[in-house]
Order: sequence, then C-alpha cells, then structure tokens
Amino acid sequence: MIRTYSDLSKLKTFKERYDYLKLNGRVGEELFGYARYLNQVFYQSDRWKRARRDVIIRDDGNDLGVDGHDIKGAIYVHHMNPITLEQLKNDDPCLVDPEFLICCSRKTHEAVTLGCEELLPVPPVVRFENDMCPWKL
Repeated sequence: MIRTYSDLSKLKTFKERYDYLKLNGRVGEELFGYARYLNQVFYQSDRWKRARRDVIIRDDGNDLGVDGHDIKGAIYVHHMNPITLEQLKNDDPCLVDPEFLICCSRKTHEAVTLGCEELLPVPPVVRFENDMCPWKL
C-alpha cells in the first residue's frame, strides 16, 4: 500500500491517521546497513531541508497534521512510505514530495514505525471542580 497525504487528510481523527500510517516495524531491524551514510547525506541536503520546512508549514507543526495536536519540542518529518536504499541511490523525487511526508512528534514517530499504540502521546486529563475529592459534594 502506498500511503499519501491526500488520503491521510481525509481522515479526521488522530487515531484514524495513526492506524493508516502504522508500519508494524521491528526493533533493531537493519534499514541501510553499510550504506547508512547515504541516508545521513540525504537528511543533511538542502533539498531535504526545504521539503521538511514546507511540510512543517503545511501541517502547521501539528502531530500527524491534526489541528490542536501541537508538537512540543522537535518536529519529525516522517516518510509515510519507508524509504529504500534504491530510492536514495537513484535520487527518487518521492523522497522530498510532500504528498508522502507528514509531521509528527518523536513519540508518534516511534509509535508509527513500531506499530505500538502504547507509545502515542497521551492528551492531558481535563480537570473539573472537586474531581480530586474522594466523595461527591
């Protein structure tokens, strides 16, 4: 399945977007091995930095692009479809196409990559008057 921003943007809730994006990866799975330097060179390129900036602006810095899910701290720009060594070697235009990129927080990035919903950020508890009281007044 090829994941796209066009399809993702039709999903309104954070949970729906997470379910669409989750990859069910495995901890320690080797991605680029000896050629990891290509990955690192790409992420330092001006081309990537421009694409990253454009996606952050498009998503207004919101986690998975959902309004009200502001990212506190570092913003990750996630490739919705895992990139491959061949794409890096061939300078595939998909690598910087906003149609295949989305903003996320570190925790959301880990949850999406590993397919582990427990890693998702937890929204703050909404408090109300007397909610700490052991009996109702």
